[in-house]
Amino acid sequence: MTTRKRTPKKKAPVKTTRKAPAKTTAKKRPSPKGSPRKRAVRRKPFVEKHVIGFFLLIALLLTGFLGVLLYSLVALKIPDIRSVAHYQPQESTVIYDRHGRVIDQIYLENRMVLEINEIPPLLAKAFVSAEDSRFYDHPGLDFWSVLRAAVINLKRGRRGQGGSTITQQVARSLLLTPEKTYLRKFKEAILAWRIDTLLEKDEILYIYLNQIYLGSGAHGVETAAQTYYGKSARRLSLGEMALLAGLPQAPSRYSPLKNLQKARRRQRYVLNRMAEEGYVTIDQARTAYGEEIRLNKGAAQARERNGYYLQLVRKQAAAILERPLSRAGVRIYTSLDQNIQVKADRAVARGVADSMTRSRSKQPPQAALVAMESCSGRVRALVGGTDFSESPFDRASQASRSAGSLFKPLLYAAAFEHGYSPSTLINDEPLTIRGHDGRPWRPKNFSGRHYGATSLKEALVNSRNVVTVKLLQKMGIAPLHKLAKSFGLRGPFTNDLSLALGATGVSLLEITAAYMPFNCKGKHHDVVVIEKIVDHKGKTLWQADDGMKRVLSADTAGTMKGLLGRVITEGTGRRAQGLTGYSGGKTGTTNDNRDAWFVGITPALTAGVWFGNDHNEPLGNSETGGVAAAPVWLDFMKQLRSKK
Repeated sequence: MTTRKRTPKKKAPVKTTRKAPAKTTAKKRPSPKGSPRKRAVRRKPFVEKHVIGFFLLIALLLTGFLGVLLYSLVALKIPDIRSVAHYQPQESTVIYDRHGRVIDQIYLENRMVLEINEIPPLLAKAFVSAEDSRFYDHPGLDFWSVLRAAVINLKRGRRGQGGSTITQQVARSLLLTPEKTYLRKFKEAILAWRIDTLLEKDEILYIYLNQIYLGSGAHGVETAAQTYYGKSARRLSLGEMALLAGLPQAPSRYSPLKNLQKARRRQRYVLNRMAEEGYVTIDQARTAYGEEIRLNKGAAQARERNGYYLQLVRKQAAAILERPLSRAGVRIYTSLDQNIQVKADRAVARGVADSMTRSRSKQPPQAALVAMESCSGRVRALVGGTDFSESPFDRASQASRSAGSLFKPLLYAAAFEHGYSPSTLINDEPLTIRGHDGRPWRPKNFSGRHYGATSLKEALVNSRNVVTVKLLQKMGIAPLHKLAKSFGLRGPFTNDLSLALGATGVSLLEITAAYMPFNCKGKHHDVVVIEKIVDHKGKTLWQADDGMKRVLSADTAGTMKGLLGRVITEGTGRRAQGLTGYSGGKTGTTNDNRDAWFVGITPALTAGVWFGNDHNEPLGNSETGGVAAAPVWLDFMKQLRSKK
């Protein structure tokens, strides 16, 4: 029998039942911290606390940094840059001649400012190429340049290269001292960055080109152009621009007035840099380097030659403006013609040499010359002495000397206005009258002779003293006083008959102007040395009056003009003969030949010449107005008509 095994049945798993815990009134014990559920619930506040702490730390660090930075700025005394944004430098007072050429500058700092639109773009590029080629790219600081300069300094073992940008140079010039310290460089860097964020690049360049020192006392490109070339920066050639742009690194060493060879080497460097930067072509750079550099070497000579004129301009301008010219920053336009001034200076020098030869004197006399337009009063030349550097005293406008016979035409003009005529006769015979000192006075003719019945025409042409005194005696002194004042003479005038012979003090400038009505149909114009004064913005502050006033009838003026012409052709002024066309004039000589005068008129110019000694010593027996002064006037006039 087969027994079949029984497969045992799998036992069902025994279910264990867990008894419910007994109820108790005791508090539940908290689960341990490591409980997974509890850890997941508490993670969020933990992260928030750390994030908040992180940001608080960052805020504290930033606050601390800003505090330290602010403290550093205060401690370092970093200047306020707002003054840079409102750049208004002290400008020079500039004096111009009649053709607009600069003849002098008066300043605390010699500077003429050009506006942004007046600066030639190529001039600005020349300076950028030479001083800061990455100017338009960096934020006021060029770190590559600083690094390069540091490497060079380490190699040389000394601090030489600075790596300063144009913006840094502006900061240094306007806001810092020139001391070479690392602290100053740090301040300079901060200021340069701040300036670059405040201003446009062209505004920074505008300040730089007007502020930079370029040697020979010149600040800014306009003053430098006038100093080195005698013309405005707006008229410079490429070669001239490049030479100026080479100066900032070492203005004294590269000055073309001191070392043209070094200046030219620096100019070549600038032109090469401009070509590399693409501002000019290589051919343009080569052509510019081949230009002839014409330097303004005669500026100092011209200032000395124009010294007496400029001195008078300064005096008048200061009175007009009522403030120091060095702080006024104005433009003064004068009537001076430098070409005429050169000829006047030359004529005086030759006349003085001739006088020394005639008198055999080792001590030269003094002399003066004034030339003005005949009917406008514009003074074109003024020589106040033989040497301005030795004696700046102006004998043309400041010295008051006895006029002598130069005063006679005024007396005759007054007489003709009061009914006398050129044909009126007065007896030339000995005369004794009481002088102003109460003593007897016996006027004499220069020749020592008497000529009997003499017409007023003949008396004026030949400068007869006795007839002239008698004429004043007949007419009275009051009309002469009135006419002299209307002719621009200041007085005071003597109140006796010696006035007929010029016993009154006059300056050469005023007595020359007093002859104007004879040449201008009886009209007089005030003397004009300054045409106008304008401020740096072009606003006119003062302008000369162009009006003329009638002081003499046209008929009397015509009569006098004819008589003065005869003085030259047949009278005491014969040594002034030699000009084509009309010319007239009058000589004057005082007692013992202490003063020698001549005033001559032509249609274009009226000019006066004076010779004398400062201490009033006699000039010499032969040195009369006709001998000493008249030939100088003729020499001067001939030079003006010559093409040389």
